[in-house]
Amino acid sequence: MELDYKMIGKRIAKRRRELGLTQSKAEELAGIGDRYLTSIERGISIPSTEVIMRLALALETTPDEFLVGTARHEGQEWRSVAELLRPMDEKHLALAKSLLTWLAEQEL
Repeated sequence: MELDYKMIGKRIAKRRRELGLTQSKAEELAGIGDRYLTSIERGISIPSTEVIMRLALALETTPDEFLVGTARHEGQEWRSVAELLRPMDEKHLALAKSLLTWLAEQEL
């Protein structure tokens, strides 16, 4: 699957506008460099995974909204889970993914 960075940029811009944020304010909330967001939104710069995560948190959504155009806005439970995952190393993330995959398959 090849990512369309222009489309990712458009989705980020759309979400930012939905929240009524300027690019400058969104950059501040995400902790990214000045004028970097304009390059991302125009599809000029390719954001790292970390930047996508920072923008998702700052814009109160999930990375999948930017990457594939889907999101969940109803509750904010995912934010606390995302924060727990943030400091994990690769081994912990692989284990967490396995656990979440198993959990998603369970009937509750």
